[in-house]
Amino acid sequence: MSQPAVEIPRPGGNRAKFIVGGLLIVAAIVYLIASSTQASAQYFLTVEELRARADEVRGREARISGAVLGDTIQYDPQSLQLSFEIAHVPGDNKEIEVQGGLAAVLHAAVNDPTRPRIKVVYHGVKPDLLRHEAQAIVTGKLGEDGVFYAEELLLKCPTKYEEALPEQAGN
Repeated sequence: MSQPAVEIPRPGGNRAKFIVGGLLIVAAIVYLIASSTQASAQYFLTVEELRARADEVRGREARISGAVLGDTIQYDPQSLQLSFEIAHVPGDNKEIEVQGGLAAVLHAAVNDPTRPRIKVVYHGVKPDLLRHEAQAIVTGKLGEDGVFYAEELLLKCPTKYEEALPEQAGN
């Protein structure tokens, strides 16, 4: 009678399985991070850049910044529809400083009729800081009609900070 063959485990067999399994898990995590980052990637553009790249950006999530033109603000409290135009301001903080600070740049932007402008439509309560020469930072999508449909609206009104920065206010 012959005895059944006894299989002797190889010392490196289980280690190789763990290494392969670990590499597969790491690869899956890297893939998920990369794909979610690309899906949620947002363009941050100036008004001028948005207009120049309209075909590329249309329908994609973007964030733009500009100076609010006060005479274009329209708000319907019944439907909560808010619309206004923003004018191009530089996107580089160093350039803003060279031009005299944010208040000076916003003032120049709204008073220059040659600056690129874009209409923004937002649904929600009208923010208290929405006024002439405020800086608007809007997140949303550029529509086929050339209107920027904002889902998020952030505002900065430099006149509220002029007392804190007197050297900037006088420029």
